[in-house]
Amino acid sequence: MVSLYDNNRIPLRMVAWEITRRCNLSCIHCRAAARDEPYEGELSTEECFSVLDQIASFARPIIILTGGEPLLRDDVFDIAAYGISKGLRMVMAPNGTLLDVPTAKTLKKAGVMRISLSLDGATVATHDAFRQVDGAFDAVIEAARAARETGLEYQINTTVTSKNLHEIAAIMDLAVEMGAAAFHTFMLVPTGRAQGFEDGMIKPEESEQFLKWLHGEMARQRIAIKATCSPHFYRIAKQAQRGGRGHEQRVQGSLDRTTRGCLAGIAFCFVSHVGEVYPCGYLELSCGNVRDRGLEDIWVTAAPFVALRDFKNYRGKCGRCRFVDVCGGCRARAFAVTGDYLHDEPLCLYDGAREQ
Repeated sequence: MVSLYDNNRIPLRMVAWEITRRCNLSCIHCRAAARDEPYEGELSTEECFSVLDQIASFARPIIILTGGEPLLRDDVFDIAAYGISKGLRMVMAPNGTLLDVPTAKTLKKAGVMRISLSLDGATVATHDAFRQVDGAFDAVIEAARAARETGLEYQINTTVTSKNLHEIAAIMDLAVEMGAAAFHTFMLVPTGRAQGFEDGMIKPEESEQFLKWLHGEMARQRIAIKATCSPHFYRIAKQAQRGGRGHEQRVQGSLDRTTRGCLAGIAFCFVSHVGEVYPCGYLELSCGNVRDRGLEDIWVTAAPFVALRDFKNYRGKCGRCRFVDVCGGCRARAFAVTGDYLHDEPLCLYDGAREQ
């Protein structure tokens, strides 16, 4: 059975907000191909407050302040505090290079619930090569120390590529050792600077093997684990459940708290540094601009959002898959590889008809 959504009742549960595109790193996977220079037309402080007013008027999502490097905005603490005053849950995704103890204390005081720090290698050599700036690895380690010292909760995010696939277990062990609250893996999407990372995506067979391994680790590790940008993980989890290959109760409990695989346009949207709204940051299909239309109107009526919410629109293997309502396939990866955001998930091996 295909789940269809009433657009008037779609809950907006998470917003990733690129409050600046400027960044002091030059990561090989960067969806924005961000540079360390000012960008014209970024939303002003007052416009940022207006965006938060718009969101709070109809939803209570988690707001991820991201970039670029969000700490390069002088008003980032004011933006975070304003969102919290509106009853929104504010988190942040800094790259670690600017996070010291005083900054962590300020974030904690402002009410930021959690930050994410990215580690894409288990060693200085591999992480710094990925981030293309010397000292990036040591900066993350120091940022984690600052967060621990101030009681600011943090998670470790890792982008999974052909270059670091063999290190993911070691990176997860490091995240546990560092005291992170969670470990989230992000499967590479070939957009932005990653378009030049030609052999960066792992193969579908490797993806299947990796996600089965990650599902097993959910039972063994003492850290919360989540697979992001790899929605077919949830198909794998469902198959394991149906096949009687159950794991510990806490694994299924964790999955039960997750709505589904790809959330783009269904529970999640992205706001760019100039106010453009997309289904997600990797899927740059403009749905409107917050300077011209209210975010609620964009969320409810924009054509890409409406299309994504009706699984009958999906094509190829995803269109006939019995797990379409659980997984949905990565719409951004489909668009990057095929040019059609409603087509196949390129990293999924499964091809099964829908259950009637």
